[in-house]
Amino acid sequence: MKPFTFKTVFILCVVLAAVVCLLPTFLDCWPHKKINLGLDLQGGMHLVLEVQNIKAVEAEVERTIQEIKKELRSEGVKHLGVSRLNDNSILAKFQGSEDKSSIENVLSKSFDNLIIQKPQKENNNISYKLALPEKDIENIKKMATEQALETIRNRIDEFGVSEPDIRIQGGNRILLQLPGIKDPERAKGLIGKTAQLTFQLVDDEADVDLAINGTPPVGDEILYQHKINSNSGTSTKIPFLIKKRVLLDGSLLTNARVEFDQFQQPLVGIEFNRKGARIFDRITGENIHKRLAIVLDKSVYSAPVIQDRIAGGKATITGSFTLNEAKDLAIALRAGSLPAPVKIIEERTVGPTLGADSIRMGLISMLVGGLLVVLFMSIYYKGAGLIADLALIINIVLIGGGLAAFQATLTLPGIAGIILTIGMAVDANVIIFERIREELRSGKTALASVHAGFDRATLTILDANVTTFIAALVLYQFGTGPIKGFAVTLCLGIIASLFTALVLSKNIFDFILKNKQSSKLSI
Repeated sequence: MKPFTFKTVFILCVVLAAVVCLLPTFLDCWPHKKINLGLDLQGGMHLVLEVQNIKAVEAEVERTIQEIKKELRSEGVKHLGVSRLNDNSILAKFQGSEDKSSIENVLSKSFDNLIIQKPQKENNNISYKLALPEKDIENIKKMATEQALETIRNRIDEFGVSEPDIRIQGGNRILLQLPGIKDPERAKGLIGKTAQLTFQLVDDEADVDLAINGTPPVGDEILYQHKINSNSGTSTKIPFLIKKRVLLDGSLLTNARVEFDQFQQPLVGIEFNRKGARIFDRITGENIHKRLAIVLDKSVYSAPVIQDRIAGGKATITGSFTLNEAKDLAIALRAGSLPAPVKIIEERTVGPTLGADSIRMGLISMLVGGLLVVLFMSIYYKGAGLIADLALIINIVLIGGGLAAFQATLTLPGIAGIILTIGMAVDANVIIFERIREELRSGKTALASVHAGFDRATLTILDANVTTFIAALVLYQFGTGPIKGFAVTLCLGIIASLFTALVLSKNIFDFILKNKQSSKLSI
């Protein structure tokens, strides 16, 4: 028999590839990625966030108010004020001389989704109370939580955490498990940053000091810029009187990246899409020599004077950034703003000591289980049992190589999955060996018995493993966290055990028996 057939070369290549992928786990100098360890093994952060989705409802009500004002203005209907009440309903006041039918026509025609209560008369004035339907409010809250989940997931992915577990828990809570996190405070800052970017004009005609001590003019609000002195490290709050009207927001951003100014200080360069570029071009063209404030989460980052029309849809956000702060701001802007603020209501840190204990106990259980199986196979099946033991060792190597190659995460339940596949791998060999014994008792030669045993046991083994594999795929698809970790190792273990039992073991039997025709089969 030729020592190196195509099948033999294929087996050697598969095993060698698994060893190469597995080496970085034991050799730090090896230029390849290691097996990712889950939160329960390497430690990390466990956070539960509460989405303040009532703020999303308030934002929707404020948008509706602006739309009502715009519609009334376009229809020539004067009003005495349209404002949001504490219960998130809308109060619209009109003079008694206004045409009641015109008012109701505007409200019912353009805002038919709102519940309009019976008008109330007071001192020759008339007022309407409008409210969002309860169903719409619940939908807004649900969408806010789902959008927050996707936004946080995008931020975490760009932050570089491998295999995070992020899912909705209850109505307005999000569970995060971040394994191997190196800078917890930075991660929390990035996750909690609302990142609502707006461009608003500065009101330079009114007096800021009077507004601070009294009441800001109608349509204005007081926002602050936080400046840090590079020498003393102290922070100074600079007040700005900002017009509430938002001229442009971050929803039209296409990119945000870290750049450096002429003094090598980090800043964030932003780019708008085509629509945003047109709006930015119009805003800067109409407001030359006015100050345009760049506001992020109700804080003024800069308020430069518009010297000329700015085409191309590019701008920069400057501030006293460190490099990491600039990177995190760019990530938050690229991932999109949160629809509502989030609050950390539970935080746990899993230390590496707990992870080390978990790994040690998991490995001990795997070694003990593996040794017991090896002893049983070598005693009960003699020489054939040793072949099964070799296949078992290679099976574990293949699982480890698969975890490293696909950058899957090994969790504590994943170790349990490996231990389970050790038993399953040997189970396939047991079925084959019992078939071989039957063939030997019928008087066939050792080689013929081996071929018949493998041929007749293959379908049984495939049936059992394919059904388990389907169940593992379902676990992976619909499971989360530890369940997914178990499903990954179970899937890899099934593929590896089929390969070692049906391909590797048979090839070893063929190699031994074809080179020693007279030898008896030790089984």
